[in-house]
Amino acid sequence: MSSAGHIDHAHRHSRQVRFGPVGAEGQRRLGAGRVVIVGCGALGTASAMAVLRAGVGSGGGFLRLVDRDLPEASNLPRQMLFDEADVAAGIPKAAAARRRLEAIDSSARIEAVVADLTAGNASEILSGADVIVDGTDNFEARFLINEWSCRAGVPWVHGGAIGSEGRVMTIVPGRTACLRCLVPEPPAAGSLPTCDTAGIIGPAAFVVGAVQAAETMKLLVDGPAAVRSVLLAFDLWEGRWRSVDLSPLAAAGCPTCRAGDSPWLEGRLGGRATVLCGRDAVQVASATSARADLASIAERLRPAGRVTVNDWLVRAEVEPGILLSIFADGRAIVQGTRDESRARAMLARYVGS
Repeated sequence: MSSAGHIDHAHRHSRQVRFGPVGAEGQRRLGAGRVVIVGCGALGTASAMAVLRAGVGSGGGFLRLVDRDLPEASNLPRQMLFDEADVAAGIPKAAAARRRLEAIDSSARIEAVVADLTAGNASEILSGADVIVDGTDNFEARFLINEWSCRAGVPWVHGGAIGSEGRVMTIVPGRTACLRCLVPEPPAAGSLPTCDTAGIIGPAAFVVGAVQAAETMKLLVDGPAAVRSVLLAFDLWEGRWRSVDLSPLAAAGCPTCRAGDSPWLEGRLGGRATVLCGRDAVQVASATSARADLASIAERLRPAGRVTVNDWLVRAEVEPGILLSIFADGRAIVQGTRDESRARAMLARYVGS
């Protein structure tokens, strides 16, 4: 190691290089790897931390972090890249995560994308990736990733955690089962437990993120041939682990991975308002593709209450318990309600849209 701020990368990753399956060539591939992590919540921050420390993005590749939301106090027990200062400052998760990761490895190329993954921007956000990691909390985003992945031939690593349980599934288009093979139709709203109803413990999310990071490393070092079509599932509280063989599903295929059917990516499915998982909040998508004039919006909101502005958003508490956050991409998050109609009414009243 040289002086502070100038880390010898050969020394930094020496223990990893000594691991036979990685070696010097595998480490080079990790550095050149291009990884997109969609969602900087519990799974996304855990996997981002692990792949960055493994060297991803430090040798010509990149680590792209995508998230639509802001950190809040209830995130801190399990979202390891944020602290109380990030919550107080109202810095978007993707930007706060990038700042923390840059302090860990200043040589890595880390990109922060403050946006909601949609059919309209999926290609722009996901293009260039060698591997996509699922850190999302909703099936709409996961089906978008799955359909884009199947079209582009890019592998992705699905993950989920609730309570003390977790699951991980690596998808290689044309080789393994895809998400739609496993879940033909998205579950009906309210039919599955969420972190709001069932809660979650941090270790379950950390394990899922770690397994996702290991799968990402395998894909970058050894390629898609290293991946088996299995679903890993566990319950940490009960101490149960199981691996489910998905090769029969892979052999049968589904309309997406066999016939290119992409209802989410083509906009035939999906909504414009979303109740955010784990939040007393509703996200409302912009009706246009135009970027928001944050300065003008801030002036419009000032009579309603205290306004804060940064490079990514305008935020104001317009009524007791109702906090509006309007992002540069035109989205808005209305915190303090789970009623979509009320959220839209708040936006119409104070922002005019």
